[in-house]
Amino acid sequence: MLYLCATPIGNLKDVTLRVLEVLKSADLVACEDTRHTRVLLDRHGIDARLISFHDHNEEQRLALLMPLLREGKEVAVVSDAGMPGLSDPGFSLVRACAAEGLPVTVLPGPSAVSTALVLSGLPGDRFAFVGFLARTKAKLWSRWPRSTAWGRRWWPSNRPAVCGPR
Repeated sequence: MLYLCATPIGNLKDVTLRVLEVLKSADLVACEDTRHTRVLLDRHGIDARLISFHDHNEEQRLALLMPLLREGKEVAVVSDAGMPGLSDPGFSLVRACAAEGLPVTVLPGPSAVSTALVLSGLPGDRFAFVGFLARTKAKLWSRWPRSTAWGRRWWPSNRPAVCGPR
């Protein structure tokens, strides 16, 4: 079984009890950065087997993780903060599992998108999550005119320094 586990986006206490249970019992935890995940696990007294799983080793890790999942092993996937698969590693593994009919489940938790939307005070009835639009302010702002035609609020994953005023 593949578990996609939401992790805290700031405060380590924001992790759910269910995520902690899965991280404790999983045969393997695939994480964006083992050092970052180790901080979360240590904080909660969990000693888990970790393996890195990020954009730069995704194909290699798929070759390692898929046989484990076929054998019925439990693999938890975490990102550094938030939900794996949303602008973070995980999408390719979910797609591979779906192609082979292997079970996948999501353990919900903190969401940067909903947190930012609620905190903004803007109406939340219509919005679009667009992931990382650009890595620099100039590129982000060059795409701004196209995004205003969407007719809704949009939430990129970019750092505030990139999204801030020109």
